[in-house]
Amino acid sequence: MSEKPWEDCREVPWVSPRLPDAPPLVGVGGNLQPPMLLRAYTEGIFPWFSEGDPLYWWSPEPRAIFDLHAGMYISKRLARTIRSGKFQTTVNREFETVMRSCGENRDEGTWVTAEMLRAYATLHRLGFAHSVEAWQDGELAGGVYGVAINGFFAAESMFFRRTDGSKVALAALFEHLRERGYLLLDTQMLTEHTESLGGFNIHRKTYLDLLDHALEYDDVTFV
Repeated sequence: MSEKPWEDCREVPWVSPRLPDAPPLVGVGGNLQPPMLLRAYTEGIFPWFSEGDPLYWWSPEPRAIFDLHAGMYISKRLARTIRSGKFQTTVNREFETVMRSCGENRDEGTWVTAEMLRAYATLHRLGFAHSVEAWQDGELAGGVYGVAINGFFAAESMFFRRTDGSKVALAALFEHLRERGYLLLDTQMLTEHTESLGGFNIHRKTYLDLLDHALEYDDVTFV
């Protein structure tokens, strides 16, 4: 496999989100092998489906991101918690556990199917998927995982087992990305929770232009 596996993918099951009237659901079918999965991310597309569904590919309009320069919104209480040292953070220590935990105990069901877990575990082994973990008293308290390509990071999901566990992990991710020169932190679709942490919507075309710029920075590495 090449250093840029997405270039090995010649045919895709989606339409370009750059088309004037492209819907949020841009394609159905295909596979989750690294070339196709990574090509999707380089084109502003991600998979999202439940167990038993076809493989759906999405590129929402509008698109939600975080501003890495402005940083994550951290309340005074959370700032005190971070300074207290009650949590410790690590990188890539428990990737599969973090991803699996992100799909647990959700009323709406889970998109972390066995197929998705295998696919992203493969990306992790190839150096394209990463996790940040928060620990308290030696126990996993929360975490976040996502996909990194050049200067772009797609935050897929986060979870917590102890209060503030996911927020501490996300704050550590922000710091990690800024230190390494990342340009774009994608959070896909805005939720009440991500908005409270500083996420916001932009037009899809603006997002795609920012993505293209971030992908030009091929000397950025996560670890």
